[in-house]
Amino acid sequence: MRLTTRGRYAVTAMLDLALHGASKPISLADISQRQEISLSYLEQLFARLRQHKLVASVRGPGGGYLLNRPGDQINVAEIIDAVNESVDATSCSGKGNCQSGEVCLTHHLWEGLSDKIHDFLSEITLGQLTDNHHVQEICDRQNLKVSLAPVNNASLIKTSMTS
Repeated sequence: MRLTTRGRYAVTAMLDLALHGASKPISLADISQRQEISLSYLEQLFARLRQHKLVASVRGPGGGYLLNRPGDQINVAEIIDAVNESVDATSCSGKGNCQSGEVCLTHHLWEGLSDKIHDFLSEITLGQLTDNHHVQEICDRQNLKVSLAPVNNASLIKTSMTS
């Protein structure tokens, strides 16, 4: 099965947004720091997520992103589909040209598996994931790690200059 980092990161970022963005927009920089995903990569992903109306952007100070619908109305398959990712277990990317341009013996088996995986992911919502106690524990750990992270030197210099 092929699910690349694009789909994994999109789901991770959307789950982070669902966990932290209930009351205010969340910046991509915050998601980047908590999830250790490149900010420029998140910008690309969120452009696609916005085009598919899964997130809304808020400009200005305190801006960032919000879920465009409640988390229990956004399923994991939707997120993966929005970033042009496919969950495909075939060796031909679903094209049916697996064996010298023809369908191989097991093409329909792997195609069926891909469909089952997509159906499975369609049944899981961000709301269900945010309610999962394992997800909550990991979220708490990440929040603690970020809050205990050393302050960068630029912040120290700026603070000492204004004091």
